[in-house]
Amino acid sequence: MMTESARQAQAILRDPSHFQWYVVPLLLIVLYIYSVEVERKNWSILFGGLALWGMDWFNEIWNALFFHFNKIAPVWGTPGATAYNILIGLNIEITLMFAIMGVYACKMLPKDKKLKILGLPNRWFFAILNALLAVGIEVVLNLIGALTWEHPWWNIQAPWLIFLFGYLTFFVVCFWVHDMKSVRDKVIVTGSILGFDAFCFIVFGVILGWI
Repeated sequence: MMTESARQAQAILRDPSHFQWYVVPLLLIVLYIYSVEVERKNWSILFGGLALWGMDWFNEIWNALFFHFNKIAPVWGTPGATAYNILIGLNIEITLMFAIMGVYACKMLPKDKKLKILGLPNRWFFAILNALLAVGIEVVLNLIGALTWEHPWWNIQAPWLIFLFGYLTFFVVCFWVHDMKSVRDKVIVTGSILGFDAFCFIVFGVILGWI
Protein backbone atom coordinates (compact mmCIF):
# COMPACT_ATOMS: atom_id res chain seq x y z
CA MET A 1 0.00 0.00 0.00
CA MET A 2 1.28 3.45 -0.92
CA THR A 3 2.46 5.53 2.03
CA GLU A 4 0.71 8.79 2.85
CA SER A 5 3.87 10.81 2.17
CA ALA A 6 4.21 9.24 -1.29
CA ARG A 7 0.55 9.94 -1.98
CA GLN A 8 1.01 13.60 -1.05
CA ALA A 9 4.14 13.97 -3.19
CA GLN A 10 2.44 12.28 -6.13
CA ALA A 11 -0.61 14.54 -5.77
CA ILE A 12 1.47 17.66 -6.43
CA LEU A 13 3.73 16.09 -9.07
CA ARG A 14 4.25 18.58 -11.92
CA ASP A 15 1.22 20.61 -10.87
CA PRO A 16 1.80 24.17 -12.18
CA SER A 17 -0.89 25.63 -9.91
CA HIS A 18 1.67 25.67 -7.07
CA PHE A 19 3.94 28.13 -8.89
CA GLN A 20 5.48 30.90 -6.78
CA TRP A 21 7.29 33.96 -8.13
CA TYR A 22 10.35 33.44 -5.93
CA VAL A 23 11.46 30.75 -8.41
CA VAL A 24 12.29 33.42 -11.00
CA PRO A 25 14.89 35.30 -8.90
CA LEU A 26 16.31 31.96 -7.71
CA LEU A 27 16.79 30.92 -11.33
CA LEU A 28 18.43 34.24 -12.13
CA ILE A 29 20.81 33.79 -9.19
CA VAL A 30 21.87 30.41 -10.58
CA LEU A 31 22.33 31.85 -14.06
CA TYR A 32 24.32 34.76 -12.66
CA ILE A 33 26.64 32.41 -10.73
CA TYR A 34 27.38 30.40 -13.86
CA SER A 35 27.72 33.48 -16.05
CA VAL A 36 30.42 34.81 -13.70
CA GLU A 37 32.40 31.58 -14.14
CA VAL A 38 31.99 31.79 -17.93
CA GLU A 39 33.11 35.42 -17.91
CA ARG A 40 36.21 34.51 -15.90
CA LYS A 41 36.75 31.35 -17.98
CA ASN A 42 36.75 29.25 -14.83
CA TRP A 43 35.94 26.10 -16.76
CA SER A 44 36.96 23.80 -13.93
CA ILE A 45 34.41 25.34 -11.59
CA LEU A 46 31.75 25.62 -14.30
CA PHE A 47 31.91 21.97 -15.35
CA GLY A 48 32.49 20.71 -11.83
CA GLY A 49 29.26 22.41 -10.80
CA LEU A 50 27.33 21.02 -13.75
CA ALA A 51 28.71 17.53 -13.11
CA LEU A 52 27.41 17.54 -9.54
CA TRP A 53 24.04 18.82 -10.76
CA GLY A 54 23.93 16.01 -13.30
CA MET A 55 24.76 13.42 -10.64
CA ASP A 56 21.80 14.58 -8.60
CA TRP A 57 19.48 14.27 -11.60
CA PHE A 58 20.66 10.68 -12.04
CA ASN A 59 19.81 9.94 -8.40
CA GLU A 60 16.42 11.58 -8.70
CA ILE A 61 15.54 9.56 -11.81
CA TRP A 62 16.38 6.18 -10.26
CA ASN A 63 14.51 7.20 -7.12
CA ALA A 64 11.42 7.95 -9.21
CA LEU A 65 11.82 4.63 -11.05
CA PHE A 66 12.12 2.83 -7.71
CA PHE A 67 8.76 4.26 -6.71
CA HIS A 68 7.21 3.34 -10.04
CA PHE A 69 8.10 -0.32 -9.56
CA ASN A 70 7.47 -0.75 -5.82
CA LYS A 71 4.27 1.37 -5.66
CA ILE A 72 4.82 1.95 -1.94
CA ALA A 73 7.20 4.87 -1.51
CA PRO A 74 10.28 6.39 -3.12
CA VAL A 75 13.58 6.16 -1.28
CA TRP A 76 13.09 9.84 -0.49
CA GLY A 77 10.10 12.03 -1.23
CA THR A 78 9.18 15.71 -1.30
CA PRO A 79 5.55 15.98 -0.21
CA GLY A 80 5.85 19.44 1.32
CA ALA A 81 5.17 22.92 0.05
CA THR A 82 6.97 23.72 -3.20
CA ALA A 83 6.58 25.94 -6.25
CA TYR A 84 6.91 22.86 -8.50
CA ASN A 85 7.50 19.16 -7.81
CA ILE A 86 9.49 17.89 -10.80
CA LEU A 87 9.86 14.26 -9.67
CA ILE A 88 8.61 12.33 -6.65
CA GLY A 89 11.72 13.34 -4.67
CA LEU A 90 12.82 16.46 -6.51
CA ASN A 91 11.30 19.92 -6.43
CA ILE A 92 12.39 23.08 -8.22
CA GLU A 93 14.01 24.50 -5.09
CA ILE A 94 16.18 21.40 -4.63
CA THR A 95 17.42 21.29 -8.22
CA LEU A 96 18.36 24.98 -8.14
CA MET A 97 20.18 24.35 -4.87
CA PHE A 98 22.18 21.49 -6.41
CA ALA A 99 23.02 23.67 -9.40
CA ILE A 100 24.79 26.02 -6.97
CA MET A 101 26.22 23.38 -4.64
CA GLY A 102 28.88 22.11 -7.05
CA VAL A 103 30.14 25.62 -7.79
CA TYR A 104 30.43 26.41 -4.09
CA ALA A 105 32.20 23.08 -3.43
CA CYS A 106 34.75 23.66 -6.21
CA LYS A 107 35.52 27.14 -4.91
CA MET A 108 36.53 25.60 -1.57
CA LEU A 109 39.26 23.47 -3.15
CA PRO A 110 42.90 24.45 -2.59
CA LYS A 111 44.89 25.00 -5.75
CA ASP A 112 47.48 22.50 -4.54
CA LYS A 113 45.94 19.08 -5.26
CA LYS A 114 48.62 17.36 -3.14
CA LEU A 115 47.89 19.36 0.01
CA LYS A 116 46.70 17.19 2.87
CA ILE A 117 44.23 18.20 5.55
CA LEU A 118 44.13 16.12 8.75
CA GLY A 119 46.17 13.50 6.90
CA LEU A 120 43.74 13.21 4.00
CA PRO A 121 44.19 14.40 0.40
CA ASN A 122 42.29 17.68 0.35
CA ARG A 123 39.85 16.53 -2.37
CA TRP A 124 38.75 13.62 -0.22
CA PHE A 125 38.66 15.79 2.88
CA PHE A 126 36.27 18.27 1.28
CA ALA A 127 34.20 15.53 -0.37
CA ILE A 128 33.68 13.84 3.00
CA LEU A 129 33.11 17.12 4.83
CA ASN A 130 30.52 18.38 2.34
CA ALA A 131 28.78 15.00 2.26
CA LEU A 132 28.53 14.96 6.05
CA LEU A 133 27.15 18.51 6.10
CA ALA A 134 24.60 17.62 3.42
CA VAL A 135 23.44 14.55 5.33
CA GLY A 136 23.07 16.69 8.44
CA ILE A 137 20.85 19.11 6.55
CA GLU A 138 18.79 16.22 5.16
CA VAL A 139 18.24 14.92 8.69
CA VAL A 140 16.84 18.30 9.70
CA LEU A 141 14.62 18.40 6.61
CA ASN A 142 13.38 14.91 7.43
CA LEU A 143 12.63 15.83 11.03
CA ILE A 144 10.44 18.75 9.93
CA GLY A 145 8.67 16.64 7.29
CA ALA A 146 9.98 18.44 4.21
CA LEU A 147 11.89 15.36 3.04
CA THR A 148 10.52 11.90 3.80
CA TRP A 149 12.26 8.54 4.23
CA GLU A 150 10.08 5.44 4.32
CA HIS A 151 12.59 2.57 4.06
CA PRO A 152 14.64 1.13 6.96
CA TRP A 153 17.87 1.06 4.96
CA TRP A 154 17.67 4.78 4.07
CA ASN A 155 16.77 6.83 7.13
CA ILE A 156 18.16 8.55 10.19
CA GLN A 157 19.04 5.19 11.78
CA ALA A 158 20.95 4.09 8.67
CA PRO A 159 22.59 7.23 7.25
CA TRP A 160 25.57 5.55 5.60
CA LEU A 161 23.82 4.92 2.28
CA ILE A 162 22.66 8.53 2.22
CA PHE A 163 26.25 9.59 2.86
CA LEU A 164 27.81 7.26 0.27
CA PHE A 165 25.32 7.32 -2.58
CA GLY A 166 23.33 10.42 -1.74
CA TYR A 167 26.29 12.80 -1.53
CA LEU A 168 29.85 11.46 -1.43
CA THR A 169 29.66 10.24 -5.03
CA PHE A 170 28.37 13.68 -6.07
CA PHE A 171 31.39 15.48 -4.68
CA VAL A 172 33.89 12.86 -5.85
CA VAL A 173 32.65 13.21 -9.45
CA CYS A 174 32.44 17.00 -9.10
CA PHE A 175 36.08 17.26 -7.98
CA TRP A 176 37.21 14.66 -10.53
CA VAL A 177 35.78 16.77 -13.35
CA HIS A 178 37.16 19.95 -11.77
CA ASP A 179 40.70 18.51 -11.76
CA MET A 180 40.70 17.19 -15.32
CA LYS A 181 43.54 18.70 -17.29
CA SER A 182 41.72 19.56 -20.50
CA VAL A 183 38.49 21.43 -21.08
CA ARG A 184 37.65 18.85 -23.73
CA ASP A 185 37.64 16.07 -21.13
CA LYS A 186 35.47 18.17 -18.81
CA VAL A 187 32.98 18.76 -21.62
CA ILE A 188 32.87 15.08 -22.61
CA VAL A 189 32.32 13.75 -19.08
CA THR A 190 29.86 16.43 -18.00
CA GLY A 191 28.02 16.22 -21.31
CA SER A 192 27.81 12.44 -20.94
CA ILE A 193 26.30 12.72 -17.46
CA LEU A 194 23.74 15.33 -18.48
CA GLY A 195 23.05 13.59 -21.79
CA PHE A 196 22.33 10.30 -20.03
CA ASP A 197 20.04 12.12 -17.59
CA ALA A 198 18.15 13.73 -20.47
CA PHE A 199 17.84 10.39 -22.27
CA CYS A 200 16.45 8.69 -19.16
CA PHE A 201 14.03 11.54 -18.47
CA ILE A 202 12.71 11.46 -22.04
CA VAL A 203 12.37 7.67 -22.14
CA PHE A 204 11.04 7.00 -18.64
CA GLY A 205 9.19 10.27 -18.19
CA VAL A 206 7.97 11.68 -21.49
CA ILE A 207 7.56 8.44 -23.49
CA LEU A 208 6.74 5.77 -20.90
CA GLY A 209 5.28 8.03 -18.20
CA TRP A 210 6.90 6.00 -15.42
CA ILE A 211 8.35 8.96 -13.57
